[in-house]
Amino acid sequence: MKSRFHGVIPPVVTPRTKDGAIDTASLERLTKYLLEGGVAGLFVLGSSAEVPYLTNDERDTVVRTIAGVNAGAVPLIAGANEQTTARVIDEGRRLIGLGADAIVATSQFYAISDARETDTHFRALHAAFDVPLFAYDVPVRTHFKLPLDMLVTLAQDGVLAGVKDSSGDDVAFRQLLLATKDIADFAVFTGHEVVVDGALLSGAHGVVPGLGNVDPAAYAALYGATQRGDYAAAAREQDRLANLFNIVYTPTPGRVSPGAGGLGAFKTALMLLGVIDTNLMSAPMAQLNDNETRAIRLVLEHNGLL
Repeated sequence: MKSRFHGVIPPVVTPRTKDGAIDTASLERLTKYLLEGGVAGLFVLGSSAEVPYLTNDERDTVVRTIAGVNAGAVPLIAGANEQTTARVIDEGRRLIGLGADAIVATSQFYAISDARETDTHFRALHAAFDVPLFAYDVPVRTHFKLPLDMLVTLAQDGVLAGVKDSSGDDVAFRQLLLATKDIADFAVFTGHEVVVDGALLSGAHGVVPGLGNVDPAAYAALYGATQRGDYAAAAREQDRLANLFNIVYTPTPGRVSPGAGGLGAFKTALMLLGVIDTNLMSAPMAQLNDNETRAIRLVLEHNGLL
């Protein structure tokens, strides 16, 4: 049974105005751009949204704005990003009230936890929410890799509706797919931008690509090709997207942080495409400069987007 949650679900970036406010006009255009590109869902308040930098009011503005444009067209999945169980529950309930159709949550962070507490954490979240719950496996941010056996048990028990895997552990990812393939309505998503064709061939249900902000139509075409069984066409799309991903390598090393470099490249590309107005980052992150912007323009031109 195909899960309600499948296909391309980009983690929507958060545009800012020149004075640093949330740019709702640009966010509305970006949401329309993604929907017109054929995405199957929208992931709001994820890592690509700069969510740790957003105040609660800013988070609410982002969700309201995207939900207003989406108007139920595709599922809206929201990241409830807080350190501990009680805070995630408060955050998740607020986001559900604003229109979230599902919640994505990491393990506890800052708190020094373990597998037993993490299992309890996800079970408490499931009990508190009346929408599907996804686990976000992102040890680069939480410093804790979600154990395979725990995820499988939570899936079998109906606690989790799926997993968004950004662990970089391809072996564990494949093992998770194999262990959960017969669980109805359970979905596993890859967070990789450049090996999506392989992930889908392995049985993944979809992708949550930051680069999908820039070229959602290409990711939709890639996903469509795999659903038709045309993996040669999928590989061609993936090869082009792998080249487009070179925009994240254009920022000058040491001038901007790794986080600002990657997300700044997505924002800069969207600015050049006329989708958003500025490439301003959340403070204290630096925005990409003119030289870096010119380099990104060349990559966009080379890949037919400009």
